[in-house]
Amino acid sequence: MVAECKSIVARWRNYFFQILSVHGVNDVRQREIQTAEPLAPEPSAFEFDLTIEEMKNHKSPGIGQIAAELIQVGSRKISSEIHNLIISVWNKE
Repeated sequence: MVAECKSIVARWRNYFFQILSVHGVNDVRQREIQTAEPLAPEPSAFEFDLTIEEMKNHKSPGIGQIAAELIQVGSRKISSEIHNLIISVWNKE
């Protein structure tokens, strides 16, 4: 019985090794991963500015504790930095 179980485990190990191994690539991260759906483009500065304008005032701030009013009255530099942060997170998923 033990020998039979070892044989079954060995067959499964071989089966999954053949399916999951990437030939010619030592590191799976180096291989380009294809997705079934096209990647959405990163949000543009225009989309970001439009979203900021549409934010409702007098609402409770989110987890970042930044009220919408602070973002809306912030300088162009603040808006640009937040947009850069969003782009960074977007590209790194």
